[in-house]
Amino acid sequence: MSFAIRSPAFSDGEELPVRHTCEGDDVSPPLEWTDPPKGTKSLALIVDDPDAPDPKAPRMTWVVYRLPPAAGALPEGARESALPGEARFGLNDWKRAAYGGPCPRIGRHRYFHKLYALDVALDDLGASTKAELEKVIEGHVLARAELVGTYRKMKQS
Repeated sequence: MSFAIRSPAFSDGEELPVRHTCEGDDVSPPLEWTDPPKGTKSLALIVDDPDAPDPKAPRMTWVVYRLPPAAGALPEGARESALPGEARFGLNDWKRAAYGGPCPRIGRHRYFHKLYALDVALDDLGASTKAELEKVIEGHVLARAELVGTYRKMKQS
């Protein structure tokens, strides 16, 4: 097997369950990963929305870093107080260090769950943004796994 990320809540390319969106309970989906490459010291997760109105500023729904590779999963509704090991939430576009579920104003959007296997154990970066985390992990990515979910609000703005 190779490095991969999956969710028992949805398959790659399929719609995210309402439970994991702003129209539902707004809780993070459960995620599982397999076979991080040899030498992986930590993992980083970035979830973003490249279909947001400004492609240069995709809306992100979640940033998590310092994930221990051996944990193998994040539970549904993950809270920072219950993250595995020394994992931390980064800052999302709503200026919160927490999950913020899909809530597109118009149309169907894609949500990319990108999991990075890193050759370093990151320091505590506090509530780092996606851009700050990407800068820190540059040059340290051993592999990347991706899972895409889609969502279209039932009540369009």
